[in-house]
Amino acid sequence: MTASAEYAEDAIRRGDGERMRARLKEIIRARSFSEGETRRLASGRASAFYFNMKRTLSQPEGLYLVAELMLREIRKEKCDVIGGLEMGAVPILNSVAMLSFQKGAPVPLFWIRKKAKEHGTRELIEGEDAAALAGKTAIMLEDVTTTGGSVLKAIGQARENAMTISTVITIVDRMEGASENLAAHGVALKALFTADDFRS
Repeated sequence: MTASAEYAEDAIRRGDGERMRARLKEIIRARSFSEGETRRLASGRASAFYFNMKRTLSQPEGLYLVAELMLREIRKEKCDVIGGLEMGAVPILNSVAMLSFQKGAPVPLFWIRKKAKEHGTRELIEGEDAAALAGKTAIMLEDVTTTGGSVLKAIGQARENAMTISTVITIVDRMEGASENLAAHGVALKALFTADDFRS
């Protein structure tokens, strides 16, 4: 076991959220953050810094730390179920739900397809049964949030299914308008990190 892994394991054992956050920040910087090359974002904007959070979420330590820290934020809110938009939210949702079960207070999950599948039930909402979700209070999870456009589409679909949503929790807020755009729809954005935690 590396010194960094031992540090994280000790932080988890002690329940030290600040040390877990510090270790996750190290992992994101090493595996998911790049700066200098201009790239096109999902929002359509071009940026000289970029987060590929899949590289953190595909690594067991990173995935666990995201789940632990997000679950702590979820516990501060009223929440019957967690949800998100495919594909980025799916590994987060799965890990958070599994950890919630392990900790004795399970939270079910759903995710929203960008496009209805062309076979089977042809539903946009997957995971927890859509009929059972009506009337539930949900928190939406994201990996990276820029303008909030993608998660607002998911929120719209969830609200059409009679769910109440007032909070989005993201790993990284790029600070490019998402907080304001979500607030205009009655939704608060909470972030484990902002872009300023990584930019030089």
